[in-house]
Amino acid sequence: MVKRLALIAAVIATAALAVAPIGAAKPADPGKGGRCIAAGVGTLVSLGLIDYAARGEVDYAPLGLNGAGLIRVALPEGSFLPLSTVIGLHRTSPELFAWCDSV
Repeated sequence: MVKRLALIAAVIATAALAVAPIGAAKPADPGKGGRCIAAGVGTLVSLGLIDYAARGEVDYAPLGLNGAGLIRVALPEGSFLPLSTVIGLHRTSPELFAWCDSV
């Protein structure tokens, strides 16, 4: 399980590096991360997944590029991530999440 989480984290980190500008010390809009987190939580609520996400029971693969395309990275099946990790990614890499485009 730990190896699987490490693999999923590596896939997401690689995608984040691929879309992040080289040498960017600070985001252009420092408040975007917070707004992106709120949009992500709102998405989980609207999909009825927030309780499952809080327990780490959401497989994020169907939301990725190989599914709904709401997360801009192809995730392997069984991509169960702790909610704290997902929230952290909203702060550091909002470009990975379609719902963050309009915030």
